[in-house]
Amino acid sequence: MSRQSIGELISEAIATFIILALGDSVACMYVLYDPSPYANAYWGVCIAWGLAVTIAIYVTGSVSGTHANPAVTLALALFRGFPWKKVLPYSIAQVVGAFLGAAVVYVLFSPVIDHYNQVHQLTREAGGAAGVFFTHPGLAVTPMHALLDQVILTAFLLFGIFAITEQYNEMAPGANSGALVIGLLVATIGASMGYLEAWAINPARDFGPRLFAYFAGWGSSALPAPDHYWWIPIVGPLLGGVLGAAAYRWLVYPFLPARLRVLRSAQEASGGERAVADTNH
Repeated sequence: MSRQSIGELISEAIATFIILALGDSVACMYVLYDPSPYANAYWGVCIAWGLAVTIAIYVTGSVSGTHANPAVTLALALFRGFPWKKVLPYSIAQVVGAFLGAAVVYVLFSPVIDHYNQVHQLTREAGGAAGVFFTHPGLAVTPMHALLDQVILTAFLLFGIFAITEQYNEMAPGANSGALVIGLLVATIGASMGYLEAWAINPARDFGPRLFAYFAGWGSSALPAPDHYWWIPIVGPLLGGVLGAAAYRWLVYPFLPARLRVLRSAQEASGGERAVADTNH
């Protein structure tokens, strides 16, 4: 493995580490304190998650492109030529970073977690405070409905990311502001749909902390989780990411004016070259 490849994997791990260290920390602030500093201010939770994504992109984007999400990596391999041989290593690195981010959150908040469980007469084995690490279905949401939700939410995410990062999209944010807009996209998804099942929209974001929680005392409440929920935030985002990327590729990309101008110019140049060749012949 080349030095550059190693750097890319480290970069992906750092990206998800940043996202989870900050994101799961804001989940702790939201859940564990009474009154919560985010009481009646859920938008603040969403903004914190979104800015965590923005910071991760600014830190690691120049090295690996900051996929920070196996659903993004898969979609880029399918539709934008990302090397297939890198898909699995990137995904593993992303899960490792998320695991380590959750570990930092545990170091910071473990006394508060224990206090919360004691006050509410909960145990880790029963899932007490587990929601600060990983996702679960919300009010009236069944696991199968959650699967559909995750497909749709992640489709929104990848549809937006493909638009924001498309070189032929003349309405895309300029310079390096795309990172901020992607963060706002994540925050908007959370603000509008996050209560369904905490908007995982990222297999690494859920599975890395879930795996850490399993070893940190949450046991079967983390893996396999009630109703064997653990696979829903993995499969749903992977399917949804492909769906969202495909929708952009098929419904928007072919009609971008800048792309059409480039194609016309290339066709005209090609036609001119053929005419010259015919004349010379």
